[in-house]
Amino acid sequence: MPRKAARRPLDRLRAICLALPEAVEKETWDLPTFRVRDKIFAMAIIGETPLALWCKAPRGSQAILVGADAKRFFVPPYVGHKGWVGMRLGNGVDWREVAVLVTRSYRLIAPKRIAALLGERSVAGETEAAIRGRGGRGRAARASGRAISARRRASG
Repeated sequence: MPRKAARRPLDRLRAICLALPEAVEKETWDLPTFRVRDKIFAMAIIGETPLALWCKAPRGSQAILVGADAKRFFVPPYVGHKGWVGMRLGNGVDWREVAVLVTRSYRLIAPKRIAALLGERSVAGETEAAIRGRGGRGRAARASGRAISARRRASG
C-alpha cells in the first residue's frame, strides 16, 4: 500500500494550532499567526529555512530549551525578551514536542475559562489526532517540564 506523502511542516503546525479550542489563524506581518480571542499564542516564521515556530514559554523554559539544544531552539527577536522561544521545524522534528510547546503557549495566552477546556491533558485530544506521530515528548521539552515542576514544588 503506498504511503501518504508527508504533509508540509506549515500544514502540520496549522493542524496542531487550530485543534485547540477557539483557535484561529490570522495573517499578520505577512506571517501566519495563531490566536485565541485575538491574542497570539504561536507564529509560523515562513521564509526561513527550515520553517520556524515562535511561541510563548513558561518562565525559565526559554533558557532551558535553548541551553539543551541551540540547533533547534533559539531566542526569537522582538518577543524573546518576553519569554517566547523559537523552534526550527526541520527534518526529523518531533511533532509531539511541537504540540506540547504550542499547547503550553496556548495555556499561557488563552483566557482561563477557555484554557480550562483542555483539562489536565498536556496535549489536546484533537491535537493528538492532528499529529499522528509516534514517541513521547522530546528531550528538551521533558527537561523543561521537569525544571518547571521542580520550581513549582520548591515555591509551593
